[in-house]
Amino acid sequence: MTEPTDLNNLAGLSDPTEDTPRVTPKRNPSEDLTGQQRRFLRGLAHHLSALVSVGKEGVTEGVVGAARDALIEHELIKVRVHEGAPVTRKQAAPELASGAGAHLVGQLGRIVILYRRRDQKPDIRLPKRA
Repeated sequence: MTEPTDLNNLAGLSDPTEDTPRVTPKRNPSEDLTGQQRRFLRGLAHHLSALVSVGKEGVTEGVVGAARDALIEHELIKVRVHEGAPVTRKQAAPELASGAGAHLVGQLGRIVILYRRRDQKPDIRLPKRA
């Protein structure tokens, strides 16, 4: 009897269970957001639900990876920092933003708002810089 073939190895792909560090994407746009742009994004985020949660383990690589993936899909996301988390929202926000390559748009209560524009076909058009 032959062993089952691993299709990932045949295709030359690496093992998904390997502990390879993820590359942090660059912030897009690279320059800081203006107050007007932050206000515009906070308005858009008002009706959004939190897509990522920081729980009792704190800001882990898994949480940062989930934020990266959500930003690829949605551009603008909310992250909820639960009461049981070992970090406060003010501690978690810059760590999440830098790890996900995103702009920190705002913080309110236990919610952090992050934004990263897509390279191709962005959905959100920011107001022009003054």
